[in-house]
Amino acid sequence: MKSIVRKTKHKAAFTIVELLTVMSIIVILIGLLVPALNQVRKFAREVRQRAQFNSISVAIELFNSEFDQLPDSSATDSVGTPYCGAMKLAEAMVGQDLMGFHPDSVFRSDGTDYDGRRLYTSGDTGTGTGTGTVDTTARKGPYLPIENANAYRLADIYNDTGSFESAHFVLCDVFGRVKHRGTGKSIGMPILYYKANTANTSHNINNPDDPDNIYDYMDNQQLLLLGKPWDPPGSAGGTAHKLATEGGAGKRFYLNTWNTQVTTRYQPYRKDTYILMSAGNDGEFGTADDICNYDWKYQEIP
Repeated sequence: MKSIVRKTKHKAAFTIVELLTVMSIIVILIGLLVPALNQVRKFAREVRQRAQFNSISVAIELFNSEFDQLPDSSATDSVGTPYCGAMKLAEAMVGQDLMGFHPDSVFRSDGTDYDGRRLYTSGDTGTGTGTGTVDTTARKGPYLPIENANAYRLADIYNDTGSFESAHFVLCDVFGRVKHRGTGKSIGMPILYYKANTANTSHNINNPDDPDNIYDYMDNQQLLLLGKPWDPPGSAGGTAHKLATEGGAGKRFYLNTWNTQVTTRYQPYRKDTYILMSAGNDGEFGTADDICNYDWKYQEIP
């Protein structure tokens, strides 16, 4: 009689030690991969920011060709109302009401010309100032496509807009550090704009208030003092940006716009044109990750 040999099927399985080993390897690989992915994302955002600056630069050149001048950037308008460089840049690029720049504009906060004629549609500033019918056919631009301009009202960014009219637009960067006050959508911080005064010759790091400085740090100082929108008022260290306060008002601005390649005298980058500045990934102006329309070199206050 033939013996019957029973064959048993045995399923191979991982031991607990093998599972733990594989899981440990996966955790280590994830730990190595996540920082690398974050760096890739950060680099991609920086590339996008530089591309946005290129688009704005092209738009400014179009504006300059049309009007034979760069947009103004002074801290106030002609009657002393706070209306800073970032807001004037937005008006020049897209208009106070996003319908283009009015050629009769004198960059007034209330949207009027020297004769008090209202140039932009009602509701643009929320003040209702000015007289006359707005002529939209006279507009130039927008020099930036509205859908790509990242234009948001101050009220979309800040709970308290201080002395500024809350309905004014600014162009925002690409980093999405702020939550839109109405929709919760991630939006960027305002892009700062400084126009060079080519009649001046100084870049006085030790005296920011030197009247001969080519750039005036005050052009956006009041906007910087509104602080970081996500910080509660009175929080530790305050909310104002380092660019506005560290080393004394203006010190960091002149230190970090100083072109160190010129060794014979203090001189700023882009001494004949303008400076654009993004707060970078951390949303704070005056830190090492800021991005400008030149080769930004962060320097510590001595």
